[in-house]
Amino acid sequence: MTQKPLYENFKWTFSTLGCSDLTLEESCLLAKKFGLKHIEVRSLEDRVDLPDYFAGKYGSPENLKSVLDDHGVQISTLNASLKMVGNTKEDREEFLKFVPWAEAIDTPLLRAFDGGTPQTILEGETLEQAVDTLRWWQELRAKNSWNVKMAVETHDCLCPLDGYDRIKNELGKDFTVIWDSHHTWKKSGVPIKDSWEHLKSSVPTVHLKDSVPVPSARHPFSYTTYGEGTFPLNETLETLKKDGYDGFVCIEWERKWHPYLAPLDEALQKAKDLNWF
Repeated sequence: MTQKPLYENFKWTFSTLGCSDLTLEESCLLAKKFGLKHIEVRSLEDRVDLPDYFAGKYGSPENLKSVLDDHGVQISTLNASLKMVGNTKEDREEFLKFVPWAEAIDTPLLRAFDGGTPQTILEGETLEQAVDTLRWWQELRAKNSWNVKMAVETHDCLCPLDGYDRIKNELGKDFTVIWDSHHTWKKSGVPIKDSWEHLKSSVPTVHLKDSVPVPSARHPFSYTTYGEGTFPLNETLETLKKDGYDGFVCIEWERKWHPYLAPLDEALQKAKDLNWF
């Protein structure tokens, strides 16, 4: 008798950072192999300039939509690299190139980074930069009646919870966050349940990673296979489940940036073996 998946109510997805050499079609086939209906796209055929890549490969947003419809896979998030703190006019223009593609394919989220560092205190000019970026986006989104939302990842200055609080105080409820659960836990030492209670009203997507406290080329830690590190995976997933969370949960396997990691297929199989989906 097949055991019921532990977290079947989550919308499971994976980042193409784990298979960055693949085409979009090959990434969709990988998702279908593991029974997933969503992917989070950051890199395809080792390119991260996605709007230019899509234009050269598919010609129009409508053609891209046809490809995804044929495969029965949705892009949950298109990952841009705009920083909420420390961006330029050119950075914003690059970010806006993603919008027509996201709108045409019904992608709900455009990822942006928070910017700064985990030690950055969002106050004064730094807070003004963050709020200015978010208001710039909100005004354009409202003016153009766009459906896609900017979702800011807890990567650096949003890892301490007070940065999130300060922005919420300025903007109110209209602030969408991608919770990188590993980063808030590892970079700022915030317990998982505290982060979730704090952020959950703003979170449509949760990123999952695992690590060991062994330095790597890019970090004072090394990413590792799910369940073999020190990150509290079970606590994170159970916290989401008990709270009735039904949004996206992303296998963020960053093999493009960390080539010591095994192929993404192995990470997806491990998640399957753990009966996550």
